[in-house]
Amino acid sequence: MEKNQVSSVKSGVRVCVPVCEPEVSSLKRAIERAAPAGDVIELRLDCLNDLNSAEISELVSFARSLKRPLILTLRAGEQGGQRAIDATTRLDFWREGSSSFTQELFDIDLSLLNEGSIEELDWDRVICSHHDFAGIPDNLIQIYEAMCATKACLLKIALAAQDTIDCLPLFHLLKRARNEGREIIPIGMGPAGIATRILGPSRGAYLTYGALDEESSTAPGQISARTLRELYRIDELTQDTQIFGLVGSPVMHSISPNIHNAAFSMTGVDGVYIPFEVHDLAGFMSRMAHPRTRELDWSLRGLSVTAPHKSHVMEFLDSIDPSAKEIGAVNTLVINDDGIRGYNTDAMTLLKPVLEKVGQIRDARCALIGAGGAAKAALWSLRNEGAITTLFARDEEKGSTLGQTFGTKFEKLAGGNFSDFDLVINATPLGTKGALANESVASATQLRGARLVYDLVYNPGETLFMRQAREAGCEAIGGISMLVLQGVEQFKLWTGREAPLTAMTQAAEEGVRSS
Repeated sequence: MEKNQVSSVKSGVRVCVPVCEPEVSSLKRAIERAAPAGDVIELRLDCLNDLNSAEISELVSFARSLKRPLILTLRAGEQGGQRAIDATTRLDFWREGSSSFTQELFDIDLSLLNEGSIEELDWDRVICSHHDFAGIPDNLIQIYEAMCATKACLLKIALAAQDTIDCLPLFHLLKRARNEGREIIPIGMGPAGIATRILGPSRGAYLTYGALDEESSTAPGQISARTLRELYRIDELTQDTQIFGLVGSPVMHSISPNIHNAAFSMTGVDGVYIPFEVHDLAGFMSRMAHPRTRELDWSLRGLSVTAPHKSHVMEFLDSIDPSAKEIGAVNTLVINDDGIRGYNTDAMTLLKPVLEKVGQIRDARCALIGAGGAAKAALWSLRNEGAITTLFARDEEKGSTLGQTFGTKFEKLAGGNFSDFDLVINATPLGTKGALANESVASATQLRGARLVYDLVYNPGETLFMRQAREAGCEAIGGISMLVLQGVEQFKLWTGREAPLTAMTQAAEEGVRSS
């Protein structure tokens, strides 16, 4: 590749695949695997145990033969480098590299550019980068302006996002840079920053980073190049693409992106569904969601809402469907120019898998475990079906209050016995993949004698609660069917179209298997 390297890289969406290995031989294999996955390959030389110039030259020559542009990176430890490499070593490497590597881009951190003179560099091939793993710095604008003051042709700013609203300064910076004619790569690191990785290129970011596979991430929150291209269809996104997503915490375990993105692809809807890690719900709703106050120029058209926000989100809506208002929880938002309206598609669909199995549950004895938004939807649905329900919860105050609201008997979960119940429903997150995977709301001993157990947790496909139910001789249903069915109702509300149920079900099942 020739000067100017930046302009010679293909236009359109660019996914850069970083490769990071301790040995030259394994790095070479990684380069070979990365070539089909990415448009650009980043060689993370700070991962190598030994900076042998001859071996690095051999690596670069091999990578060139695969016809992919290269970024060479030798990062300091405080800037995310894999091992400590002093400034002098790095300065010497770049001075030598300016003449040895004549086609590659160089990723050099701002602190090093400010610290030492490297006038030998071909500045048309330099990426000036800055990483902050603590969060969004107060002096972000000053950092950006200092980067602009260098001779670098391309800027990269990667900041740790603790909440989705931390993406806003990065999107603002991207807009400013584009207005000023600067090429920039803004990245929000961590799960809360995923929106910058998915939407950045469609809004003018020079490139985005995608890992070689889910186990090869070189930065917090970095998803794979395959996920970017196949799940989020990043090559098809434009600034006019309609945005949908899941608001909650945590959200990265969710397979809702699999379900809805499959539906958009199948029906030809120009939309993308993204997980939004949100702790500050008020800030997100005001600054990113509501059409009258949001700071981001994007076509946000709908949101799913999950724990812990299903009740709190009602404060920020312009109107609420009567059934959702009665339930006291919302899981679906429809956004248009007039405002935001809330619905509860959980309640519409929650009992369908049970009714398909047993026909009807009028006068059935049902135990419901939980006191959150999902429990509210379940209580409303059970009442409408004529079931005789007892509510169990760990939080006695919340459980007692919720029981009174729905006219339902309440009992403490600790020591609960479910042997006399026809149906036992888990409406808590216990058993969800991750930190809660090894927890269950009830043991096999407690469940022995119950007829049917229904776990609203959908990932993993078989939870500890379900295994204990089967050990106790109960039938067990998982939450994946309900998840798909409520997603079908969301799709209809958002698009006005019939949802592709088969495609959404297949996507959900594949999402659980691969997660």
